[in-house]
Amino acid sequence: MTHSPAAQAAEEAGVPRHPRAFEPVTLVVTVLLSVLGAVIGLVLITTLGIAPNTSVIGALIAMLVGRVSFAALRRMRDPNRQNLVQSAVSGSTFAAANSLVTPIAVPFLLGRTDLVWPMLGGAVIGLAVDSWVLYRVFDSRLLPATAAWPAGIAAAETIRAGDEGGRKAKLLGVSALVGFVGGLFKVPTSAAGVAFLGNIWALLMFGVGLLVAQYAPVLLHVDLSAHYVPHGVMIGAGLVALVQALLMMRNRGGRKTAEAVEGPATEGAAPGGEPENARPAHFAPEVRTVDAARLRRGLLEGLVLFVAGALGIALMGGVLSGMGGAGLVGWVLLAGVAALVHQLIVGLAAMHSGWFPAFAVTLIFLILGLVLAIPMVPLALLVGYAASTGPAFADVGFDFKAGWLLRRDGVPWHPYEVAGRRQQYLSQLVGFAVAVLVVAVAWKPFFADGHVPPVAQVYVDTIKTGLTDGHALAVMGLWAIPGALVQLLGGSSRQMGVLLATGLLVATPQAGWLVLAALTVRVLWRRHARRKAAGAAAEQAATEAADNDLALVGAGLVAGSSLSDVSQIVRTF
Repeated sequence: MTHSPAAQAAEEAGVPRHPRAFEPVTLVVTVLLSVLGAVIGLVLITTLGIAPNTSVIGALIAMLVGRVSFAALRRMRDPNRQNLVQSAVSGSTFAAANSLVTPIAVPFLLGRTDLVWPMLGGAVIGLAVDSWVLYRVFDSRLLPATAAWPAGIAAAETIRAGDEGGRKAKLLGVSALVGFVGGLFKVPTSAAGVAFLGNIWALLMFGVGLLVAQYAPVLLHVDLSAHYVPHGVMIGAGLVALVQALLMMRNRGGRKTAEAVEGPATEGAAPGGEPENARPAHFAPEVRTVDAARLRRGLLEGLVLFVAGALGIALMGGVLSGMGGAGLVGWVLLAGVAALVHQLIVGLAAMHSGWFPAFAVTLIFLILGLVLAIPMVPLALLVGYAASTGPAFADVGFDFKAGWLLRRDGVPWHPYEVAGRRQQYLSQLVGFAVAVLVVAVAWKPFFADGHVPPVAQVYVDTIKTGLTDGHALAVMGLWAIPGALVQLLGGSSRQMGVLLATGLLVATPQAGWLVLAALTVRVLWRRHARRKAAGAAAEQAATEAADNDLALVGAGLVAGSSLSDVSQIVRTF
C-alpha cells in the first residue's frame, strides 16, 4: 500500500506508525461490523423511531474480537485499531438511520417515488460533505477537541477499561449494568451519563429545558411545541451561535496553534494544516491542530460543496420545472445555507450535551419554507437535504474525540494525532459506504411494509397541512429574543442558549431530573475529593482523579443505555 509523502517522511523521522484503516484484517472486521451497524440503525429508526449510539457498542464488539485467540485477530487488541472499527460502526449506524433513510422517506410518503433516488443521491452528497467539513475543522476554536463530546469520552473510556482491566473495567461494567436495566424500564440513564461527561453550564441549561418541556403542559396547560416556543428559542440561540462561529474564524486569542508554540515553519506542511517542524513532541491540550485559517477554509469549502449538492438535487428532482430560473437560484442558495447551518447547530449541541436536535432544527427550516411559500416538492427536497446533515457531523466529532483521548500518549504526539485522525476518517468512509449500499438495497422492502421513520411522517404531515396558525412566525420571533440573550450571556464556549432550546425540543420525560441529579453528584464528588487533599497540586490531582471516576461511570451509563436500545431490535421481529 502506498502512503502519502507526509506519512513516509514521518516514518523516516521515527514517528510511530498509526494502524491503517485499510489493513486487511481491520478492513474485513470494519466492513462486517458496519453492515451490522447499518442494519441495526435501519431497523430501529423505521420501527421504533430511535437511532442508538453505537460508538460504545462498536468499541465493545471490537474489544471482544481482539480477545479471540486467532493469530490475525490478535491485532485487534490494539486500542487504536478498536477505535478505527468503532468509528466505522457508529458512522454506518447514524448514516443509515439519520442521514439516508429519513431524507428519502419524505418524497416516498408524498407519493413521489420517482424522487427517492434523486433524494438518495442528494443525501449521499450531504453525508459526504458533512463528514468532510468536520474532518477539516475538528479541534479548531469552533469545535475544539477539549470540549465535552460525551459519547466520544464514553467510547474512549470503554476501550481503555477493556484494555487495562482491573478497577476501571469493574466500575465501567457496574455502571453499564445500571444503564442497561434503566433502559429496559424506560429510564433515560444516558441523560445522567452525559451529565458526568459534558460541560456543566451547558448541561444545566439542557436540564432546565427538559424540565420546562415536561411540566409546562401540566402546570401551565400549554403545549410549548404546538405553539413553536422551543423553535423560536432555537432560532434566536442559533443565530447568535452562528455569529459567534463567524467571530471564531478570526485568528485572535484562544488556544495556541502548534506554530505559535514551536515557532514559525520553514518547510513542508502536515495533512492537518500545521508545519512539519512545528509540532509539540508530547501531548499538549493547549495546542490546537487546526488554526483559524483552516477553520475558515473548511467552512467555506463546506458551503460551496453544499450549494453544489443542492444544485445537483434541484436538477435531478426537477425543481426548475416548478419554480423557474430565479426560484431555482434562491432554492439552491437556501438549501446550501440550510445544510451548513443545520450541521453547525446540531454539532454544537452534540459537542456539549451528547444529544442533537436534528429533527427540530430541520422542522425550523421546514417552517421557514412554508413561510416563503415554497411549492410542495421543492420544499420536500429541501427538508430531506437539510435532514441529511448534522448527525454524521456530530458522530464523527464523537469518534475523533475518542481517538484524540486514546492517542494522547503517542510520541511525537502532534504528527501521530494528525495521522490517526486521518485513518479514522478513512475508516468512517468505509462505514458510510456500507450504509449507502444497505439503504439502497433495503429501502424498498422496508417502505413497502410500512416501515418508515416517524419523523419523516411528521415532516410530510407538516408540509401537507401548512401553517394553520397565522401567528406562528410572530411567536417564534418573540421567543427568539430570550434564546438569543441566553446564548449571548453564556458565550460560545458554553452554548447555553442552544442547549436550553435542545432540552425544550427533545422533551424526554424524567431526563431533566436525571441530568440535574447527576450534575449535583458531580459537583459534590469533586468538592469531597478536594477537601481530602492538602495543597494546590494535591487538589488538582484529586480533582482529576474524581473526574476520571465520574467519566467511567458516565461512560458505563451511556454504554448500558445504548445496549438497551439495540436490544429492542428483538421486539421488531
